[in-house]
This record gives sequence, structure tokens and C-alpha cells, in this order.
Amino acid sequence: MKLNCDLGESFGAWSMPVESAIMAEIDQANIACGFHAGDPLVMKQALFLAKTHGVAIGAHPAYPDLQGFGRRSMTVAADELIAMIQYQVSALSGMAALHGTMVSYVKPHGALYNDMMKDLNVRRAVMKSIGEINAQSSQEPLALMVQATAKNDEIKEEAKGWTLPLYFEAFSDRRYTDDGLLQSRAIEGAVLDENAALSQAEQLIEFGTVTTASGKTLKIEADSLCVHGDTLGAVSIAQRIRAFL
Repeated sequence: MKLNCDLGESFGAWSMPVESAIMAEIDQANIACGFHAGDPLVMKQALFLAKTHGVAIGAHPAYPDLQGFGRRSMTVAADELIAMIQYQVSALSGMAALHGTMVSYVKPHGALYNDMMKDLNVRRAVMKSIGEINAQSSQEPLALMVQATAKNDEIKEEAKGWTLPLYFEAFSDRRYTDDGLLQSRAIEGAVLDENAALSQAEQLIEFGTVTTASGKTLKIEADSLCVHGDTLGAVSIAQRIRAFL
């Protein structure tokens, strides 16, 4: 099980303080590309930290929603969404090349991620956007990070159309619903505290299951476990999960 974190999410005068501390604990860094957070300097600093710590770099594209931190869903035509994603991935890939490193996967952010998991049309647009990048690249193909659910096999079949590698992701610090998706952040308790997050992480790692908000046990087959950089105690959670791993 790999450990990943959403990073590079400072913007202007707004600073996310966990970047350097948490980078030493993770395997994969999902770096914001400027649409929900991040700016050129923040991207450059995050890439430097990832390279220094030998952390795999993922592009973290989002809807154009700085005010809402990318957590508000938008209705976007497929061709426009494809262009948005390709623009963001290309920006981070170009910056990475300047540092002698490379982007190896894409993890959509926030509302785009949730919409991708719920809406086949959005998911197809996301896959097409990455597939088209891969078709024009001489490097190893970019993988797509998606949420691990009961639909893993279905999503694998969809990805075959673009010869798209996949990472299936579970969440240490978010409450699950009975359908295997994430509980809305608007609901109290949707973001777990440190001890609850560690308990959920240990359950996912040791047993491959998660306990939902209603108490139901779900099987989750995941390759990577996420700790959100803006979760209270994120560094401590990551350190404790790393020790458990």
C-alpha cells in the first residue's frame, strides 16, 4: 500500500504549512495545478520537495474554482473539460521537466474527482484527456488515480479503451457512505479526527475493509491511501500510518 497526499495547495498569501514535513512520509504527491489552488512558485517548490524525497509526482487538476477550493461541482462540456485537464497536466509536466523529473499519474481534485466517480460521462472525459496526452508522449504512460469501490473491474474495462494504467485509492481521513463513496464534507464527522483516521487506515491496510457511517463493512481493494494535506493533524496521521506500514 502506497501513501499519497494532496500538496502544492498554497496560493499567494494563503499557506498550507505541511508540505515539507509530510513529504518525507509519503510515496506519492498530488500537486495542485493552479485551478483550485497552487501558483507557479508553489508548484516549483512542491516539485523540488518531491524530487528531494524521491516521491512520485501526480498532477492534481480541478475545476476552475479558486474561491471554493475546487470543491464545488460544475457543469462543463466534455471538450472544455478535456482541455482544462490537459492544460493543467501540461503545466505541471513542463515545470517538472525543468527540475529533471516527471509527472507519472493524474489524480483529479475535489468535486471533479467526485463527479468522475459518479458520472460516466465525466469519467470518460477525464480518461480521454489523459489518453490523448499519453498518445503523444514518448515517456511512460500517465496513470489515472481513481477511488477504489465495488466498481473497480468496471473502471478497469473503461480504461482499457485508452490503455490507461490505474491506481485505486482509499482514504484514511474521510467517512465512507454505504455505496462506497465519500460522505459530503457538509455533514458533521465526514472528516475524521487523527485517531479515527489512523484506525481507518489500519483497517484498510490490514483487512482491506472500511466501516461506513452507518456501520456497514465494505471491501476496498486499493493500491494507495490518501491523507489530505488540509486535514487537522495531517503530518502526525501520515507519520503514524508510515510507522504502521
